[in-house]
Amino acid sequence: MKILLKNHLLIFLLTFCIGSSVNGQDIIRQVSCFDSTLKSQADSLKKELSAQGFIVVREAAMSMESGYEMPVIVPLTQGSWYHFAFIGDMSSQLYELRMFDYNEKQVVYQKHYGQGMESNIISFSYIPKFTEYHLIKPVQVNKKKKKDICGYIIMFKKVK
Repeated sequence: MKILLKNHLLIFLLTFCIGSSVNGQDIIRQVSCFDSTLKSQADSLKKELSAQGFIVVREAAMSMESGYEMPVIVPLTQGSWYHFAFIGDMSSQLYELRMFDYNEKQVVYQKHYGQGMESNIISFSYIPKFTEYHLIKPVQVNKKKKKDICGYIIMFKKVK
């Protein structure tokens, strides 16, 4: 009986230790942010593309760190016409976006420097050759090396 009790106690302690060490690990979670300028620019883009027959499929404001990519995975359907827009923080000096297909082949690359009106917007159309997931990696470099800068990404689909 003592051996059985010791075994149960040992199993309980091991389970507790393993469970607490798993819970103690840092988890990376996407955090939303709000920037009225980005929201205003996003609303203008949505209005303009809506007039061209596009609907918003997905959109998100996201907290980013200067110089670090923020991966976004999107499912795309073969032959459908998509339009993507990434809007970065106005105080950043560089905006870059790469898109990869399921086989990790780069299919889109755009780079803007933060000079002039709307230089913080990367916008492009894309028609996938296959129905598969694609990976979008926007990055922005901020002059002030801010830890928390806001970014906004929108995915449109042509319906008309």
